[in-house]
Amino acid sequence: MVDIKDLLAYSDIERRAFFEAFATLSWKEFTKNREASFNSIRNIFIHTLNATDYWLDFLQGENKRSRKKFEEYKTLKEIDTYMKHVENRMNKYLKSLSPEGLKKKYQGKREGELETVTAEELLVHVFEEEVHHRGELIALFWQMGVKPPVIGYPP
Repeated sequence: MVDIKDLLAYSDIERRAFFEAFATLSWKEFTKNREASFNSIRNIFIHTLNATDYWLDFLQGENKRSRKKFEEYKTLKEIDTYMKHVENRMNKYLKSLSPEGLKKKYQGKREGELETVTAEELLVHVFEEEVHHRGELIALFWQMGVKPPVIGYPP
């Protein structure tokens, strides 16, 4: 059986491969509205970071911090800094997480209904969210005639 911690470590590798691919694009191409889920490649990528950051807040019982708007990120360096921040938060959380901690239950609302989920289920959601948008980024790269990073598990 695959461990969610292993999947999230793999996700870090893939995230960095995509980030390196972004560096081959002009800023104009990176931020162009492509009529995708969050319009541009930049926005889709930042959305995945924001989602991970949000769920880490939830899992750690922290106050919801306000996050920068997509257009406030003006350089790849700024996005890289945020990516490293999110990765460091996740890795620190995962190192502190015991097998019992994976089974810890949380309550929240989804579409107005109270729902109970485990930490592990939320972490699977975090992984799935990023994989979903990675597929979207691959399709956008294809539309642009750009070869996307090679992905595949195990690394």
